[in-house]
Amino acid sequence: MKLLLITILLMFHTDPTKIGKVNTLKTEAKKSYLSGDYPVAIRQYKQLIDSLQINEDEVKLNLAHAYYHSKDTTNAMATYQSLTASQTNALKSIANQQLGVIKNQQGKLEEALSYFKLAIKADPTNRDARYNYEMVKKKLEEKKKQEQQKQDQQNKENQQNQNKDKQQQNKKEDNKEDKKKSDEKSEQSDEEKKKQEEEKKKQGQQKEQEQKDAKEKKDTPPELSEKLQQIKITEEKAKMLLEAMKNQEIQYLQQNKRKATKPKEKGKPDW
Repeated sequence: MKLLLITILLMFHTDPTKIGKVNTLKTEAKKSYLSGDYPVAIRQYKQLIDSLQINEDEVKLNLAHAYYHSKDTTNAMATYQSLTASQTNALKSIANQQLGVIKNQQGKLEEALSYFKLAIKADPTNRDARYNYEMVKKKLEEKKKQEQQKQDQQNKENQQNQNKDKQQQNKKEDNKEDKKKSDEKSEQSDEEKKKQEEEKKKQGQQKEQEQKDAKEKKDTPPELSEKLQQIKITEEKAKMLLEAMKNQEIQYLQQNKRKATKPKEKGKPDW
Protein backbone atom coordinates (compact mmCIF):
# COMPACT_ATOMS: atom_id res chain seq x y z
CA MET A 1 0.00 0.00 0.00
CA LYS A 2 2.81 2.36 0.93
CA LEU A 3 4.74 1.52 -2.28
CA LEU A 4 1.67 2.15 -4.35
CA LEU A 5 1.27 5.57 -2.74
CA ILE A 6 4.89 6.53 -3.62
CA THR A 7 4.42 5.43 -7.21
CA ILE A 8 1.26 7.51 -7.52
CA LEU A 9 3.04 10.56 -6.10
CA LEU A 10 5.92 10.16 -8.50
CA MET A 11 3.58 9.90 -11.44
CA PHE A 12 1.75 12.99 -10.24
CA HIS A 13 4.95 15.08 -9.95
CA THR A 14 6.71 13.73 -13.08
CA ASP A 15 6.06 15.34 -16.41
CA PRO A 16 5.90 12.58 -19.05
CA THR A 17 6.75 15.13 -21.74
CA LYS A 18 9.92 16.16 -19.89
CA ILE A 19 10.97 12.57 -19.40
CA GLY A 20 10.65 11.93 -23.10
CA LYS A 21 12.60 15.05 -23.94
CA VAL A 22 15.38 14.15 -21.48
CA ASN A 23 15.70 10.63 -22.85
CA THR A 24 15.75 11.90 -26.45
CA LEU A 25 18.40 14.50 -25.65
CA LYS A 26 20.54 11.93 -23.81
CA THR A 27 20.40 9.65 -26.82
CA GLU A 28 21.32 12.46 -29.22
CA ALA A 29 24.16 13.67 -26.97
CA LYS A 30 25.58 10.16 -26.73
CA LYS A 31 25.34 9.78 -30.50
CA SER A 32 27.13 13.10 -31.05
CA TYR A 33 29.85 12.11 -28.57
CA LEU A 34 30.48 8.70 -30.15
CA SER A 35 30.64 10.22 -33.62
CA GLY A 36 33.30 12.67 -32.44
CA ASP A 37 31.11 15.74 -32.76
CA TYR A 38 32.20 17.03 -29.36
CA PRO A 39 31.00 20.67 -29.66
CA VAL A 40 27.43 19.42 -30.35
CA ALA A 41 27.72 16.87 -27.55
CA ILE A 42 28.83 19.61 -25.15
CA ARG A 43 25.88 21.78 -26.10
CA GLN A 44 23.44 18.90 -25.63
CA TYR A 45 24.87 17.80 -22.27
CA LYS A 46 24.82 21.39 -21.00
CA GLN A 47 21.19 21.67 -22.10
CA LEU A 48 20.38 18.61 -20.03
CA ILE A 49 22.13 20.06 -16.96
CA ASP A 50 21.25 23.75 -17.26
CA SER A 51 17.84 23.76 -18.96
CA LEU A 52 16.33 20.45 -17.94
CA GLN A 53 17.97 20.43 -14.46
CA ILE A 54 19.39 16.90 -14.87
CA ASN A 55 21.92 16.64 -12.04
CA GLU A 56 23.25 13.17 -12.79
CA ASP A 57 26.94 12.26 -12.35
CA GLU A 58 26.91 10.18 -15.54
CA VAL A 59 25.77 13.20 -17.58
CA LYS A 60 28.44 15.40 -15.94
CA LEU A 61 31.12 12.78 -16.62
CA ASN A 62 30.16 12.62 -20.31
CA LEU A 63 30.25 16.41 -20.49
CA ALA A 64 33.73 16.40 -18.91
CA HIS A 65 34.88 13.79 -21.48
CA ALA A 66 33.49 15.95 -24.32
CA TYR A 67 35.36 18.97 -22.98
CA TYR A 68 38.55 16.90 -22.73
CA HIS A 69 38.36 15.59 -26.31
CA SER A 70 37.62 19.07 -27.67
CA LYS A 71 40.85 20.20 -25.89
CA ASP A 72 38.98 22.54 -23.54
CA THR A 73 41.25 21.62 -20.63
CA THR A 74 39.99 24.31 -18.25
CA ASN A 75 36.32 23.26 -18.36
CA ALA A 76 37.26 19.57 -18.46
CA MET A 77 39.30 19.87 -15.24
CA ALA A 78 36.58 21.90 -13.51
CA THR A 79 33.93 19.30 -14.39
CA TYR A 80 36.13 16.32 -13.42
CA GLN A 81 37.00 18.10 -10.15
CA SER A 82 33.29 18.41 -9.27
CA LEU A 83 32.96 14.64 -9.71
CA THR A 84 35.74 13.78 -7.23
CA ALA A 85 33.11 14.23 -4.49
CA SER A 86 30.72 11.76 -6.14
CA GLN A 87 29.10 9.14 -3.94
CA THR A 88 29.76 6.55 -6.66
CA ASN A 89 33.29 5.24 -6.21
CA ALA A 90 33.63 4.16 -9.84
CA LEU A 91 32.81 7.68 -11.10
CA LYS A 92 35.00 9.22 -8.45
CA SER A 93 37.89 7.00 -9.55
CA ILE A 94 37.44 7.89 -13.25
CA ALA A 95 37.32 11.62 -12.45
CA ASN A 96 40.63 11.44 -10.49
CA GLN A 97 42.13 9.28 -13.22
CA GLN A 98 41.29 11.84 -15.90
CA LEU A 99 42.73 14.67 -13.80
CA GLY A 100 45.91 12.61 -13.53
CA VAL A 101 45.98 12.15 -17.32
CA ILE A 102 45.70 15.91 -17.87
CA LYS A 103 48.44 16.69 -15.33
CA ASN A 104 50.67 14.09 -16.97
CA GLN A 105 50.15 15.74 -20.36
CA GLN A 106 51.09 19.07 -18.79
CA GLY A 107 54.34 17.55 -17.52
CA LYS A 108 53.27 17.87 -13.87
CA LEU A 109 54.25 14.32 -12.99
CA GLU A 110 54.05 14.56 -9.19
CA GLU A 111 50.50 15.98 -9.31
CA ALA A 112 49.51 13.31 -11.86
CA LEU A 113 50.86 10.60 -9.57
CA SER A 114 48.78 11.95 -6.68
CA TYR A 115 45.55 11.86 -8.75
CA PHE A 116 46.26 8.30 -9.90
CA LYS A 117 46.74 7.27 -6.26
CA LEU A 118 43.32 8.75 -5.40
CA ALA A 119 41.78 6.95 -8.37
CA ILE A 120 43.17 3.59 -7.21
CA LYS A 121 42.08 4.29 -3.63
CA ALA A 122 38.54 5.09 -4.77
CA ASP A 123 38.35 1.99 -6.97
CA PRO A 124 41.15 -0.60 -6.61
CA THR A 125 39.77 -2.45 -9.66
CA ASN A 126 40.48 0.53 -11.93
CA ARG A 127 43.23 -1.05 -14.08
CA ASP A 128 43.71 2.05 -16.23
CA ALA A 129 44.45 4.14 -13.14
CA ARG A 130 46.92 1.53 -11.84
CA TYR A 131 48.68 1.30 -15.24
CA ASN A 132 48.93 5.08 -15.48
CA TYR A 133 50.26 5.22 -11.93
CA GLU A 134 53.09 2.78 -12.70
CA MET A 135 53.89 4.51 -15.98
CA VAL A 136 54.09 7.99 -14.42
CA LYS A 137 56.04 6.67 -11.43
CA LYS A 138 58.64 5.19 -13.78
CA LYS A 139 58.71 8.38 -15.84
CA LEU A 140 59.18 10.47 -12.69
CA GLU A 141 62.05 8.27 -11.50
CA GLU A 142 63.68 8.52 -14.92
CA LYS A 143 63.24 12.29 -14.91
CA LYS A 144 64.83 12.58 -11.47
CA LYS A 145 67.67 10.33 -12.62
CA GLN A 146 68.25 12.49 -15.70
CA GLU A 147 68.13 15.65 -13.61
CA GLN A 148 70.67 14.13 -11.21
CA GLN A 149 72.91 13.13 -14.12
CA LYS A 150 72.54 16.60 -15.57
CA GLN A 151 73.41 18.12 -12.21
CA ASP A 152 76.40 15.78 -11.86
CA GLN A 153 77.54 16.71 -15.37
CA GLN A 154 77.14 20.40 -14.55
CA ASN A 155 79.12 19.94 -11.35
CA LYS A 156 81.79 18.07 -13.30
CA GLU A 157 81.98 20.84 -15.91
CA ASN A 158 82.14 23.46 -13.17
CA GLN A 159 84.97 21.54 -11.50
CA GLN A 160 86.79 21.19 -14.83
CA ASN A 161 86.39 24.91 -15.46
CA GLN A 162 87.71 25.66 -11.98
CA ASN A 163 90.67 23.34 -12.57
CA LYS A 164 91.27 24.95 -15.95
CA ASP A 165 91.19 28.43 -14.43
CA LYS A 166 93.53 27.26 -11.70
CA GLN A 167 95.92 25.76 -14.26
CA GLN A 168 95.85 28.95 -16.28
CA GLN A 169 96.53 30.97 -13.13
CA ASN A 170 99.38 28.65 -12.18
CA LYS A 171 100.75 28.84 -15.72
CA LYS A 172 100.55 32.63 -15.60
CA GLU A 173 102.37 32.65 -12.28
CA ASP A 174 104.98 30.22 -13.63
CA ASN A 175 105.49 32.42 -16.69
CA LYS A 176 105.86 35.41 -14.41
CA GLU A 177 108.39 33.53 -12.29
CA ASP A 178 110.26 32.34 -15.38
CA LYS A 179 110.38 35.90 -16.70
CA LYS A 180 111.70 37.09 -13.37
CA LYS A 181 114.40 34.41 -13.39
CA SER A 182 115.19 35.22 -17.01
CA ASP A 183 115.54 38.90 -16.16
CA GLU A 184 117.73 38.07 -13.19
CA LYS A 185 119.80 35.75 -15.36
CA SER A 186 120.05 38.45 -17.99
CA GLU A 187 121.19 40.95 -15.36
CA GLN A 188 123.74 38.46 -14.09
CA SER A 189 124.89 37.83 -17.63
CA ASP A 190 125.28 41.58 -18.21
CA GLU A 191 127.17 41.88 -14.95
CA GLU A 192 129.44 38.99 -15.84
CA LYS A 193 129.95 40.44 -19.30
CA LYS A 194 130.86 43.78 -17.74
CA LYS A 195 133.30 42.09 -15.37
CA GLN A 196 134.82 40.17 -18.25
CA GLU A 197 135.24 43.39 -20.23
CA GLU A 198 136.81 45.10 -17.23
CA GLU A 199 139.12 42.12 -16.69
CA LYS A 200 140.01 42.10 -20.37
CA LYS A 201 140.70 45.83 -20.24
CA LYS A 202 142.79 45.38 -17.12
CA GLN A 203 144.72 42.57 -18.77
CA GLY A 204 145.23 44.76 -21.84
CA GLN A 205 146.54 47.62 -19.71
CA GLN A 206 148.77 45.23 -17.83
CA LYS A 207 150.07 43.76 -21.08
CA GLU A 208 150.61 47.27 -22.45
CA GLN A 209 152.53 48.23 -19.30
CA GLU A 210 154.60 45.07 -19.56
CA GLN A 211 155.37 45.86 -23.19
CA LYS A 212 156.29 49.43 -22.20
CA ASP A 213 158.52 48.20 -19.40
CA ALA A 214 160.11 45.67 -21.70
CA LYS A 215 160.81 48.38 -24.26
CA GLU A 216 162.31 50.71 -21.67
CA LYS A 217 164.39 47.88 -20.34
CA LYS A 218 165.54 47.13 -23.83
CA ASP A 219 166.42 50.80 -24.42
CA THR A 220 168.43 50.96 -21.19
CA PRO A 221 172.19 50.69 -21.95
CA PRO A 222 173.87 47.57 -20.61
CA GLU A 223 176.39 49.66 -18.71
CA LEU A 224 173.59 51.40 -16.82
CA SER A 225 172.00 48.12 -15.96
CA GLU A 226 175.29 46.82 -14.60
CA LYS A 227 175.81 49.99 -12.55
CA LEU A 228 172.30 49.72 -11.15
CA GLN A 229 173.01 46.17 -10.13
CA GLN A 230 176.27 47.23 -8.52
CA ILE A 231 174.65 49.90 -6.38
CA LYS A 232 171.88 47.45 -5.59
CA ILE A 233 168.97 49.51 -6.93
CA THR A 234 166.22 48.16 -9.08
CA GLU A 235 165.47 49.54 -12.46
CA GLU A 236 162.04 50.64 -11.24
CA LYS A 237 163.51 52.71 -8.45
CA ALA A 238 166.05 54.17 -10.86
CA LYS A 239 163.21 55.30 -13.10
CA MET A 240 161.51 56.95 -10.15
CA LEU A 241 164.71 58.80 -9.26
CA LEU A 242 165.15 59.98 -12.82
CA GLU A 243 161.58 61.17 -12.95
CA ALA A 244 162.12 63.12 -9.71
CA MET A 245 165.28 64.68 -11.07
CA LYS A 246 163.47 65.75 -14.21
CA ASN A 247 160.78 67.43 -12.15
CA GLN A 248 163.38 69.29 -10.08
CA GLU A 249 165.13 70.44 -13.23
CA ILE A 250 161.88 71.75 -14.66
CA GLN A 251 161.13 73.64 -11.46
CA TYR A 252 164.64 75.13 -11.49
CA LEU A 253 164.29 76.35 -15.07
CA GLN A 254 160.92 77.91 -14.32
CA GLN A 255 162.33 79.80 -11.32
CA ASN A 256 165.27 81.16 -13.38
CA LYS A 257 162.89 82.32 -16.06
CA ARG A 258 160.88 84.35 -13.53
CA LYS A 259 164.03 85.99 -12.15
CA ALA A 260 165.22 87.03 -15.64
CA THR A 261 162.01 88.94 -16.31
CA LYS A 262 162.47 91.38 -13.36
CA PRO A 263 163.39 95.04 -14.44
CA LYS A 264 166.95 96.25 -13.85
CA GLU A 265 167.54 98.76 -11.09
CA LYS A 266 168.97 102.15 -12.16
CA GLY A 267 172.53 102.99 -11.27
CA LYS A 268 173.62 99.35 -11.05
CA PRO A 269 175.77 97.53 -13.54
CA ASP A 270 174.25 94.81 -15.66
CA TRP A 271 176.33 92.20 -13.94
